Amino acid sequence: MMDAMRKRSPGLDESLLTHLPPFSRLERHQIRAILDQATSRRHDVGVHIFDEGAEADRFYLLLDGYIRVVRITPTGDQVVALHIPPGQLFGIAQALGRDRYPATAITAAEALTLSWPMRLWTPFVSEYDGFASETYATVGNRIGEMNTRLVEMATQAVEQRVANALLRLVNQTGRRVDDGIEIDFPITRQDLSEMTGTTLHTVSRLLSAWERDGLVRSARKRITVTDAHALVLRSQGSAAPDDTVTPPR
Repeated sequence: MMDAMRKRSPGLDESLLTHLPPFSRLERHQIRAILDQATSRRHDVGVHIFDEGAEADRFYLLLDGYIRVVRITPTGDQVVALHIPPGQLFGIAQALGRDRYPATAITAAEALTLSWPMRLWTPFVSEYDGFASETYATVGNRIGEMNTRLVEMATQAVEQRVANALLRLVNQTGRRVDDGIEIDFPITRQDLSEMTGTTLHTVSRLLSAWERDGLVRSARKRITVTDAHALVLRSQGSAAPDDTVTPPR
């Protein structure tokens, strides 16, 4: 089990960050200056890094693991907005012009994070050009993904929405296994229902049918897509797909 002890991170090597988008355009001495002001922390699965509505006092970089971003609707229902893979910043409320976190961040797997006080956000953006441009590109991509989800919710049948949700996770986090591509963190049928705006019963019925048809395999909170082409067909209705699932690296 991973501990949750927070500690300063001056000992981390700059090479940990040189390949990550927010830092890829920075010089090593600039990365060193950023790292020397960071705090590292290891988190168990299911830990709330921060909660929706809390004061946004820190921003974060995910070094390892996966983060599930959750919103609470006015009626109290929980909706999974997106998943964040390693190498991305999150909790960047100030980039959205907010002083409170707009969503809850929960570890979907054991995770390692770096974080900085929010007061450093403006100096980082102003002093490190690459940091700013790559960060705002990430924000744009996330907004685009959430807009796509909204369109799906408004226009697609439930089967298409669930298929698209699985395909997104495979593209973002998948790893090859003997019989297909496995989503690389624990995910439950309840998680899928919260991602797609449908009921747990409906998701369970769909996954059971897809397992019988050889499209997916699920066990112990792990889902493997065993026939990606067939799942793409389900995501698009009866139309033949023009694209395929991007194989994981």
